[in-house]
Amino acid sequence: MNGAQLLVVFVAVALLVMGLTAVLNTFTFPRLKLARPDSPLPNVSLLIPARNEAAVIGQTVRALLAQDYPHFELLILDDQSDDGTAAAVRAAAQGDPRLQLLTAARSLSLSQGTPTSSPSGLPAGWLGKNWACHRLAQQASGELLIFTDADVQWRPGALAALVTAVQQQQADLLTVWPTQETLTWSERLIVPLVALSIFSYLPAVGVHYLPWPTFAAANGQCLAFRRAAYERVGGHAAVAGSIIEDITLGRRIKQAGLRLRMYDGAGLIACRMYDSWTAVRHGFAKNILAGHGSSLLFLAASTLFHWLVFVMPWVWLLQTRALWALLLVGAGLAIRGLTAVATCQRLRDSLFMPLSVLLMTIIAGQAVWWRGRGGPVWKGRQATA
Repeated sequence: MNGAQLLVVFVAVALLVMGLTAVLNTFTFPRLKLARPDSPLPNVSLLIPARNEAAVIGQTVRALLAQDYPHFELLILDDQSDDGTAAAVRAAAQGDPRLQLLTAARSLSLSQGTPTSSPSGLPAGWLGKNWACHRLAQQASGELLIFTDADVQWRPGALAALVTAVQQQQADLLTVWPTQETLTWSERLIVPLVALSIFSYLPAVGVHYLPWPTFAAANGQCLAFRRAAYERVGGHAAVAGSIIEDITLGRRIKQAGLRLRMYDGAGLIACRMYDSWTAVRHGFAKNILAGHGSSLLFLAASTLFHWLVFVMPWVWLLQTRALWALLLVGAGLAIRGLTAVATCQRLRDSLFMPLSVLLMTIIAGQAVWWRGRGGPVWKGRQATA
């Protein structure tokens, strides 16, 4: 068997493993369902770090305050926004006593005697979101801490469904993968790849039942911790400088022998992450290198792998017009399509998977360029501790 044949076999085996994993997850990945939690009902703290979120946070506040779960508080930290985020929160809350708006991160950090390292007022070694989440947790009174983002959309009954899932699974950390809403071409071609990576690379049964931290994933758009578990793993203080703090917290839960569970939002919890190619490129480039262990070599290998698996079969098909090449093309499209259907994305966008790989390569290049300039900049801050 020559080198070209070995390469074809490698791609075929990779697609087979990915396909089997995607099929397994399609049938075993748990999904949120409308349900009523059992008594006694835990007190819940909904915690939102917000920096320049005026465009979306009003809708989020109204949706959360309209939830029919009886025992919750909503804490929002306005992290030095300059776009009217705090005013938007107050207008949406209309004086609802369940909402607390925290501000002045700089003055609090100084008053606590924590050394700061920049004009932003962040303590040394901390990233902005992690510091905001840490402060929110300190102020929260609930026994269930739910960290969520300002752009996450909570449908009626979503909070009760989430609490029910935590109870049923006896989860120490339950993370939800929100249903992603995508409108522009760049969103449609890139954002669903998050679902592709989870559904075709990481079996949910492994995350739920195998003890090794390798089988750990979490999504910072929705993290529901039992307070005791959050404190046991050190909370956000333990991941102060991590860009992928959600994944790191998931691994710490595993390492502590605690129970990690993943759920699909199934439309009850949704999100539109980005709204343009620039936002998509910068948002994914911010995390992609950290997601590859901050290794340029690993990122390069991952990029090459996806070119081999999802682009080269098209090249072979054009060159040979052979049935085996057509089958490899079909397998790649089927995996992308299956993960799209399973997570409520557009099936037809799967046809453009080779273009998605090209765009992800550009995003990887952006991450490498940022690496050479000291790290990514996100919302006006250098996203390195």
